[in-house]
Amino acid sequence: MTMREKGITKYRLTQEYHFSKALIHKLMHNQIVSLYTIDRLCNILDCNVEDVVTHYKDDNI
Repeated sequence: MTMREKGITKYRLTQEYHFSKALIHKLMHNQIVSLYTIDRLCNILDCNVEDVVTHYKDDNI
């Protein structure tokens, strides 16, 4: 599920949903974001967490 399929743009995330440009940068570059942000994004896109998140095992643990 992509933002494009749902008609959600980065501009719309900043204007309508009040996401900061820094947060959008983090999302677009696979950087750390809070579960709250993931929850908000899932609600906006009307999707499940697994539609926007991929877990990669960390072998350093």
